[in-house]
Amino acid sequence: MTAPAVVAWAAHLKWLDLHGTRLSFLGSPLTVGIVTLLAIGELIADKLPSTPNRTSAVPLLGRILTGTMCGAAICAGGGAKEATGAAIGAIGALAGTFGGYAVRHALVQNLKLRDGAVAVVEDLIAIGGGLLLVSRF
Repeated sequence: MTAPAVVAWAAHLKWLDLHGTRLSFLGSPLTVGIVTLLAIGELIADKLPSTPNRTSAVPLLGRILTGTMCGAAICAGGGAKEATGAAIGAIGALAGTFGGYAVRHALVQNLKLRDGAVAVVEDLIAIGGGLLLVSRF
C-alpha cells in the first residue's frame, strides 16, 4: 500500500494533476486518509512472522492491481496514456515484488542481517523512491 499512499498524496498535493480523470478520487482527503492508514498498517504487518509471503497469490494480486492503478495515475498526471501507465505499473509491481523479495532474502541469508532491519531499509527505499518518482513526473 506504499505506492497507492504515495500516489494519493501526490494527487492531493497537486504534484499529479488527476483533475478530470477517472482517477481523480485518489487526491480526495478521504482516499488519502484511508490509503495512508492502510500503508502504515502494512508497514507494521510486514514485520510480523505470521504475515503471508508477498509472492503468494493474494498479496501478489493486490500488488499487481495497485501497481496498475498507480501506473495509470502517474501517466494520467503527466499527460500520457493511462493504459501505458497501467501496463508499466503492473510490470513494476511484479518486478518490485520478486526483486525485493530476492534482495531482502539474499541480504538476510548471505550477510546474516536481521530481517527486520532489512525490511525497514526496504520500506524507506520504497517510500523515498515513490516520492522521487511522483515529484518529478
